[in-house]
Amino acid sequence: MPDPGPPARAKVVAALLAVYIIWGSTYLGIRIVVETIPPFLSAGMRFSLAGGALYLIAKLQGAPSPSRDAWKPAAITGGLLLLGGNGLVSWAEQSVPSSLTALLIAIVPLWVVVIDFALPGHLRPSQGVLAGIALGLVGVAILVDPWQAGVEHIEPVGAAVLIAASAIWSVGTIYGGRVKLKEAPLLVIGMEMLAGGLILLAAGTLAGEWSAFDLGRVSQRSALAFVYLVLVGAMVGFTAYLWLIKNVPPALATTYAFVNPVVAIYVGWLVLAEPVTPRTLLAAAVIIAGVALITQARSRRSRELEATQPGPSPGDREVAR
Repeated sequence: MPDPGPPARAKVVAALLAVYIIWGSTYLGIRIVVETIPPFLSAGMRFSLAGGALYLIAKLQGAPSPSRDAWKPAAITGGLLLLGGNGLVSWAEQSVPSSLTALLIAIVPLWVVVIDFALPGHLRPSQGVLAGIALGLVGVAILVDPWQAGVEHIEPVGAAVLIAASAIWSVGTIYGGRVKLKEAPLLVIGMEMLAGGLILLAAGTLAGEWSAFDLGRVSQRSALAFVYLVLVGAMVGFTAYLWLIKNVPPALATTYAFVNPVVAIYVGWLVLAEPVTPRTLLAAAVIIAGVALITQARSRRSRELEATQPGPSPGDREVAR
């Protein structure tokens, strides 16, 4: 990869910091929002608003209208990422603390490796990657505590939904990373958010959430958290992430997985007094160590491929939340 130069390096650092800090705090924001706003509707409204705003900004900047064919991959990407990923996370956070949610979602790199290996034309995972997967699964087992050996344990349905959400998000990010649209980048981001938001609203409608939604009963802190998720979490954080996966190596873009759980645990403890038990800290250390092994091994493999092949192959591109 050519040297991006000082201005580009500054953008990379700013985008990484945005993803590190903002995404670490959005788990708490979601937890507060779903106290008084149903999960699928709240996610649908915030991504529809953010996506519509970004789409409008792109149009005001002179971006041509997208082709009809472009909406299909945008809707698939948005649906997988936002309904299958963010929507299920919002639902699960009704019963799972935000800090533990962030830890379970940190297994996304494990799913990416498994899914990427299952696709045709991909290399067998190295021993380092396999060791990282095993370590990460041990960390999840410690956290979920299926034997209920600890005093505190996660509600099992919520944990299962979060693991499924991380898998669907992984499918969406791999698919989205491979789709090449000719439209302006900001317009594409707006399209994906808008399409995903509308799909979330449809899911909330089918789930009967409108009958449980009363605008007059929305608490002030839920409303403030919702605004934060729209303006900061979606328009800044999600946009920064999508910019990163198009401009830096995947091994660098996915380093957020080291930081998000730490931020989420601290913010959840600070704001909501969510318990931080020794088992939580042990699970966090094991999961993050597993992710570190995977990322390091994938980075080494990418460097080896770049040394033997001129230019990146589309099949080697991977992204993860």
